[in-house]
Amino acid sequence: MIRLAAALTLLAGAAQAQQVGVTPCGDGDRVDTISEPWEQNTATYANGDVRLALLDMVEPAGGPWKLAVISPPRDELGLRQCRVIGADGIGFYGLDFAARRADYDPLRGLVVTMPASRFTDLAPEGESYTLVVTINQQTGEIATEVRE
Repeated sequence: MIRLAAALTLLAGAAQAQQVGVTPCGDGDRVDTISEPWEQNTATYANGDVRLALLDMVEPAGGPWKLAVISPPRDELGLRQCRVIGADGIGFYGLDFAARRADYDPLRGLVVTMPASRFTDLAPEGESYTLVVTINQQTGEIATEVRE
């Protein structure tokens, strides 16, 4: 009976929508996790005030990729905020940084989209979707959206 309940819980989890979250940078998100080569896996926007970097955490294998965002507003020392975007409490199964697109919306801020994927038992090669990250430099808000 316990095995049946566990199996049903796993199946229910696989059917749920991707949960993408934004958290402050911490000790676990080290600079040596920026995916090599750095020139191809970092980008700047807004005259250099906003920087994105693809992070390769290596593990877990089902979600090793994260996205670092360094952006205004600046604190009293002049430092920008640092945030990390991951999915389902870990990272993304795939994140195509090279295919990202950026647009500026005067009402929302910088809007960056890129192909992403999640690991599921039903799609071990990855289930594709689009990650949308909106960075409002005025308020400091960083919002995410998943487009299936």
